[in-house]
Amino acid sequence: MSRVIGRHGAARPAALLIALVCLGGPAAAEAPAAKDTQQAPDSSTLRICAAEQPPLSLKDGSGLENRIGAAVAEAMGRKPVFVFTGKPAVYAVRDGLDKKTCDVVVGLDSDDQRVLTTKPYYRAGYVFLTKADNDLDVKSWSDPRLREVGHMVVGFGTPGEAMLKDIGRYEEDMAYLYSLVNFRAPRNQYTQIDPARMVSEVAQGKADVGVAFAPDVARYVRDSSVKLRMTPVPDDTKRSDGQKMPQVFDQSMGVRRDDAALRDALDAALVKAKPQIDAILKQEGVPVAPASN
Repeated sequence: MSRVIGRHGAARPAALLIALVCLGGPAAAEAPAAKDTQQAPDSSTLRICAAEQPPLSLKDGSGLENRIGAAVAEAMGRKPVFVFTGKPAVYAVRDGLDKKTCDVVVGLDSDDQRVLTTKPYYRAGYVFLTKADNDLDVKSWSDPRLREVGHMVVGFGTPGEAMLKDIGRYEEDMAYLYSLVNFRAPRNQYTQIDPARMVSEVAQGKADVGVAFAPDVARYVRDSSVKLRMTPVPDDTKRSDGQKMPQVFDQSMGVRRDDAALRDALDAALVKAKPQIDAILKQEGVPVAPASN
């Protein structure tokens, strides 16, 4: 497969599926043993599938998706309980939701076919990261300067990586990118560059340009001692062969495909919690894209 169908998939075979989910929170629990996986959830709580993945999820509940998940649970009149699988967030659906140790995943693409998704609660996209005090204000992958700048840092299996290859830069940046993950190959295992590291590489001048999903890096850009700029990558980006490379994605919560009742309850809660969600996104510094039609 080569069609882009997710924010973290220039191609989306199982080895490259990188889903960002809501994790950690005000209350946290380890996933119960296998014999307990079919236990019915307490209707006074909302069990949220969790994995530690800064800045989206932290065990102290301060992550972006932690805060959003807690706001929605409270709008439902429930207590948020974050159930940690102990594995990377990419496995939250398979090892949490599908095994019924938890009931909702936060921060999935709205077209994720593995789950039943809510209506989108925000829309965001990829951004170019550059230092604010230079004139490298890249606004498009067609900018000829991208072929001449120093290192570029992009995530593995992302539209950024696909476009880096398309403009003929991947070979010269490959060793640099692998060095940021201690040369651990992303084949058949979850491997991704830490978003904080991506931001620091640009801030320290080790990379001239970074390309990242805005929610992954917004907090670090906001808190950077070196002023940085985030410029949205146009959603009409195309490869040289004319194939469209989507850059902006609706974000939803996901439940098991047979749990329409919970999906509907979440939809109602998302409407109620919208002012709080918008405030959280603003506090985090996430540039939100206009809602899709």
